[in-house]
Amino acid sequence: MHAALRGPSDYSQEPARHPSLRINAKEPFNAEATRRDLAASYITPVDFFLKRNHGPIPIVHDINSYYVTISGMIDRPRKLSLDDIKKLPKYNVTATLQCAGNRRTEMSKTRKVRGVGWDVCALGNATWGGAKLSDVLRLIGLPYHTEISPSGGKHVEFTSVDQCPEEKGGPYKASIPLGHATNPAADVLVAYEMNGEVLKRDHGYPLRVVVPGVIGARSVKWLDRIDIIEEECQGFFMQKDYKMFPPSVDWDNIEWSARTPQMDYPVQSAICSLEDTNVIVPGEVNVTGYALSGGGRGIERVELSTNGGKSWFGAIRYQKDGVPYIAGDITSDKWAWVLFKAVVDVKGDTEIVVKAVDSSANVQPESVESIWNLRGILNTCWHRVRLSTMHNLRSFL
Repeated sequence: MHAALRGPSDYSQEPARHPSLRINAKEPFNAEATRRDLAASYITPVDFFLKRNHGPIPIVHDINSYYVTISGMIDRPRKLSLDDIKKLPKYNVTATLQCAGNRRTEMSKTRKVRGVGWDVCALGNATWGGAKLSDVLRLIGLPYHTEISPSGGKHVEFTSVDQCPEEKGGPYKASIPLGHATNPAADVLVAYEMNGEVLKRDHGYPLRVVVPGVIGARSVKWLDRIDIIEEECQGFFMQKDYKMFPPSVDWDNIEWSARTPQMDYPVQSAICSLEDTNVIVPGEVNVTGYALSGGGRGIERVELSTNGGKSWFGAIRYQKDGVPYIAGDITSDKWAWVLFKAVVDVKGDTEIVVKAVDSSANVQPESVESIWNLRGILNTCWHRVRLSTMHNLRSFL
């Protein structure tokens, strides 16, 4: 393990967290914001950003001794300090990181799945600051847009100092294709800032990888090593987790090698201004939430229904104040979510449904049954919130 950056043996040195977080697991700490806190702003405050961990939070004992080893199938291995990374051109990239298990609790209600239970807030949108991975890899002789290194490397593996039970006590690992890593337009960062401040311990201090447009599991925190390898990472979270299986596959007939590791995520949306437990006065109700899609695809439409999807009406989409959101336009943040808002006239007990359509015309599926999978990942079915009106309060109770 890295001498300057170590994971404690227990949870006695955890950082402070905001008291309003919904804690889904205490050890290791996994928590999400409340719906209202999450959708209150386009840029998610660090305190409310998804906390997703597999063990005790690592601690930097001596930042002057910290470095990242870059090795593997290359001719010029290097060790880079935090200062070395900061000497490279700095980029700020606004990107949403979403856990593949977002909305897992909802999927589990249809049929039990394994994994940490999440509501609709296992994500966050931040402005990440750091060096582009493509620039870091140029330091070891890999030009932009390199798909195969001279020694035959085809993937870039990121290794954390985070020790995981799933890895039999070894470190957390993940990889992306070399062509992705060396493409400057992919905006993959070796990040040291989050929302203009130094990374907090929960979010990967001193360095983490940010891979926009793909599931959060590939954005490795507490970076220790970057290795150029021939095959994709063989770690647990690449080979025996975060893979999408059909509903017919369960734990008694699973073949992990039959599926490739999940990378980008499908189109997604959720209502955040309301909970299923809300009792409201009949009348106009403000409905707000988020929509996003993987791979840099924008959001073409967000639509709401109050009659089970028989008819739909559009919501207003926005990112920045005073700047109209246009999917794919240079003024829009291609890696970031889109917030939406609409006013719904509620006369009685009502189910409000939301779905989104991305710029490639991908649409969220209607039901969770068609996308159920044993790991409970990528639940992107229509999101539904059921409201009871005040004059029906007696029946609600």
